[in-house]
Amino acid sequence: MSDAFDAAQQSGEEFDFAHQPTTDQSFENALAKARNGERLTVDDGVELITTGTDRAGLDDQRKELVLEAADRRRAEVVGEEVTFVANLNNNVTTACNTGCLFCNFKDRSEQFRSDYQEEHGGFTKTPQESREIVADAVERGIYEVTSVSGLHPALALDDEHLEILETSERGDLNYRPASEYDTDPGTYTEQIRAMSVDGVHVHSMTPEEAYHARRGTEWSYEAVFERLQDAGLDSVPGTAAEILVDEVRDVICPGKIDSGEWVEAMEAAANVGLDTTATIMYGHVENAKHRVMHLRTIRELQDRTGAITEFVPLSFIHQETPLYERGMIEGGATTDEDELMIAVSRLFLDNVEHVQSSWVKYGDEQGLKMLNCGADDFMGTILSEEITKRAGGGYGEFRSVREYVDMITALGRTPVERSTDYRQRRTVDADSDVVGPTLGPKADGTPLLE
Repeated sequence: MSDAFDAAQQSGEEFDFAHQPTTDQSFENALAKARNGERLTVDDGVELITTGTDRAGLDDQRKELVLEAADRRRAEVVGEEVTFVANLNNNVTTACNTGCLFCNFKDRSEQFRSDYQEEHGGFTKTPQESREIVADAVERGIYEVTSVSGLHPALALDDEHLEILETSERGDLNYRPASEYDTDPGTYTEQIRAMSVDGVHVHSMTPEEAYHARRGTEWSYEAVFERLQDAGLDSVPGTAAEILVDEVRDVICPGKIDSGEWVEAMEAAANVGLDTTATIMYGHVENAKHRVMHLRTIRELQDRTGAITEFVPLSFIHQETPLYERGMIEGGATTDEDELMIAVSRLFLDNVEHVQSSWVKYGDEQGLKMLNCGADDFMGTILSEEITKRAGGGYGEFRSVREYVDMITALGRTPVERSTDYRQRRTVDADSDVVGPTLGPKADGTPLLE
């Protein structure tokens, strides 16, 4: 573990980051550039996301000017449509010993071993269990299954990888055989193959999971993603990004891959023809400069690949996480910060068409407000959502198509069911008795849940 991680164990620790939100730019100049559609610099972004570094705190009038510019840019880029996807979250396992301080989704993998006698509340699914869950959801009408999981020590890419891990004499590979656990998670390719039911779109294998799927080998990320693609993987979620500045990662997730490795994995996914998304998880120990530096990394990645279909700002849910419990933070982002994060994402990421508002993170009312701050996508139906719930989020786990239609039309916008890659779209008639979904391989317009 890093020195920064050890130091951060002290309650009330203040972080002496090298990158600070100071600039030589003015708010007025940055806003003028944003309004004119010029490509913004990091200094421009810092001025906008802080509403000016020439004063303390956020300026309400300046904030509204930033939101207005972002909403106008949204209208220019994507018009008045608000999109959503019919999907299921099928997280395979909570077993993980990476030790990220922002996370309460995982459970220490030692608790899953057969000789552990106490209750821990976590879960691991076999490939057959995953298949049954996804098959049922496909019958209900979903288009996409999203799967993001903990790094279970028994998980390997495939049988060849298992053999390498089993015969390795290295002690740093975070591997234990499945025989030591109550439930065998199978391999990554088995899980992907199991979830690839009747043509459903499989959105899985974050850069962190891809790293886990090649540990102990000389395989490239391209080789890993090609095998996953052969098993049925359709696109890659750009989560595990948190903040793509290593001085922040050294504090909140020192056991994870660094920002360069994250970018390498994402670029490899694009190189083999997989679409990707990208995220930021903000509102913890980072400052405004880190947030905008993260946006720059995403924009540069998109310049090279063109594979990012959407950007997803994720407001940190602080309750029941180690960062909060250890007194390292007092809370998450404010509502003003949430709105500015959406807005500056829209203005800074001039090469990413879609910006998502997460009702799981913001709730319905604020999630809808974000659609007037630069966002144009409203997530998915999410038949199950474990990660935010286990961190203390309280905004529910399911959204019906009818609810989407009613909320979006009340906002004066047009509801559109979409595919994961946004290439298939269906404008939903709000006056219809049956509103969908219809894009999924077995969707027939009837509700996902009765």
